[in-house]
Amino acid sequence: MAQAEPSAQPLNAENCMAQEAVLERDMALARSRGQMLRRRELADTLSALQLRCQALAPASREVRIEKLEHEIRTLRTELERAEAQLRSVKSESP
Repeated sequence: MAQAEPSAQPLNAENCMAQEAVLERDMALARSRGQMLRRRELADTLSALQLRCQALAPASREVRIEKLEHEIRTLRTELERAEAQLRSVKSESP
């Protein structure tokens, strides 16, 4: 399993984006393997990284909007997967 090390590189805009991408990939991998605790830990790490990255340079209104829209899309995808799993479990019931 790949380990993300957000503090391994000095933070700048490019490193922030790269580290966010690694964490998001690792979260998707953990989710696909059913490792929800690991996914939650990575989500917490991602949130902390995003806070540090935001502190580097105040985001413009457009950037904030884009990030929030991305977060909403990610959460909707995760919700859709959870709903699909629920439907699957319910259909297996006697």
